[in-house]
Amino acid sequence: MEDRFWETKSLDDMSREEWEAICDGCAKCCLHKFIDDDDAVEAAPTDYMEHHETIHYTNIACEILNTKTCSCTRYAERQELVPDCVKLTKDNLKDIFFMPTSCAYRRLHEGRGLPSWHPLLNRGKKSAMHREGMSVRGKTVAESQADLDNFEEYIAIWPLEDLD
Repeated sequence: MEDRFWETKSLDDMSREEWEAICDGCAKCCLHKFIDDDDAVEAAPTDYMEHHETIHYTNIACEILNTKTCSCTRYAERQELVPDCVKLTKDNLKDIFFMPTSCAYRRLHEGRGLPSWHPLLNRGKKSAMHREGMSVRGKTVAESQADLDNFEEYIAIWPLEDLD
């Protein structure tokens, strides 16, 4: 990979290897989220959000997430194991309303650049990200331990934090 490739290439022009390297590995996308919609009859996955709706993050982590490393334990088969898992691609990037504002893909898509704590700016290490509190490490409850009938009790605002 070319050094600082994200500064000279658009997300559309990145190779698969470069695209994957853009992920900061914070695992915020692996948290359960819900859209506050008073008109909804039951919970259901969606790929859009109405203007009057609000997205809420919880501290409930996907069951196949290793919350210490902030990595998916079954990355290659995650979509088969977790049907609601969204694979971010160049084609669906425009619909990233569900990604936190600190997400590197979202930041680049919005023209904000990578944050100082991003692993690509720290010799490939996640330690700066963890130190700045930008990952899920130490902040989650496992899906199997959560009372999903009362998921609103798990609403968290820390996933919405963004630095520089």
